[in-house]
Amino acid sequence: MPLLSPDDGYLTVFNLFRTETEQGQDRLLDAMRDIIDHADYPGWISSTLHAGRDERGTANVIQWRSLEDLQARYAGEGFKHHTVPLFNELATSIRLLQTEVVASLLHPDLEQVEFSTRRDDYTVIIVFDVDPQNQKDLVDTLAQPEEWVRTRPGHRSHTILRGLDGTTVVNYAQWESKEAYDAFHRLPEEDRPVSVRQGREHARSLITARDANTYTVVHDRSAAG
Repeated sequence: MPLLSPDDGYLTVFNLFRTETEQGQDRLLDAMRDIIDHADYPGWISSTLHAGRDERGTANVIQWRSLEDLQARYAGEGFKHHTVPLFNELATSIRLLQTEVVASLLHPDLEQVEFSTRRDDYTVIIVFDVDPQNQKDLVDTLAQPEEWVRTRPGHRSHTILRGLDGTTVVNYAQWESKEAYDAFHRLPEEDRPVSVRQGREHARSLITARDANTYTVVHDRSAAG
């Protein structure tokens, strides 16, 4: 089962695609399922496919043993001449982010971050753009082990990942339901602890852009079976 852990040392790739229609999303999902089901690449660990909820699109979160293994996949003729043209045809926007897990904050009842169809998480993926000189500061701010967040109703986990090119930070969050996440997201600032408000304000001062969508995991497969 796919797990997100800073101890694994995996390269975690976020392939984030957007499309304008439900039909377009279905075509993306079908194409990605086929790729995942036939994945047999050296160094490939797992793929977890997400279907967009708030906005049409998909997220394929792929774990690799190393950057070298991913680069070998990108250099393959099938990827260059079939996969890339196919997704350029199906998607209206594409982001391919190479990241590593920095920290995870879990509900007290959880021991690990599993992201698979065995769970029923309401998943939120937020990509923060940041200037390279501010990336470490943003990572450290977002990764603060704030106990208040861990015990919010419906919170299950959130994982902070650092973009290897220095320009992004990703928050991969799992919630019990849309209602629980919306209640947390819309909570007035004055109802949050001072330390949380200060951290949020500092993070906003570092971020140059923010892109978010919500998802349901619809398919997963791992090399370990």
